[in-house]
Amino acid sequence: MDNKPPGDEVENIAMIRPTTAQDWSALLERVAEERDRSSFVQLFQHFAPRVKSYILRLGLVESTAEEIMQETMLSVWRKAHLYHRKKASASTWIFTLARNQSIDWMRKQKYPEYGLEEWHEEPDDSKDECADSVLTDRMIKAINTLPENQAQVIYMSFFEGRSHTDISDRLGVPLGSVKSRIRLASEKLKHMWRDDV
Repeated sequence: MDNKPPGDEVENIAMIRPTTAQDWSALLERVAEERDRSSFVQLFQHFAPRVKSYILRLGLVESTAEEIMQETMLSVWRKAHLYHRKKASASTWIFTLARNQSIDWMRKQKYPEYGLEEWHEEPDDSKDECADSVLTDRMIKAINTLPENQAQVIYMSFFEGRSHTDISDRLGVPLGSVKSRIRLASEKLKHMWRDDV
């Protein structure tokens, strides 16, 4: 029964105060230690829409993003005991779960342009989880500094696994423009990454 996430059976849901400047790590720890449903509801209300947005930015369709978001939040409930405040913030940990769920989904769809086996990692107590989260956050921040048209093709190509032709068709831009944007974005990311080291 402990693996069942909280839902309509949460009593006095109206009594839960909306969170501002909340210590999300403390809420996540309460979920882990006490299976506290009201803490989970607060985490869900705050993170679910953000996780869905993140997945949509990876280029997946809304119905898929909704499904992956639900799986991610279910993982938050089930795997809260694996969270360690010293290794990562609650948001980093939750978004790492979302990323892993997205990669799992893409692998099941047999996306051809990825070596997803190399990327897939289950969040656990390993030392690499924190480092991986930091790298993921760093790459997302770097991509978000790109001009929108370059960030868009990078997401569609590398995160969604679309071919250059497919991206061209979907965006309604010439194939040469897609290739040029990917090349420019890749060069910028390479320089940003090198400068940060």
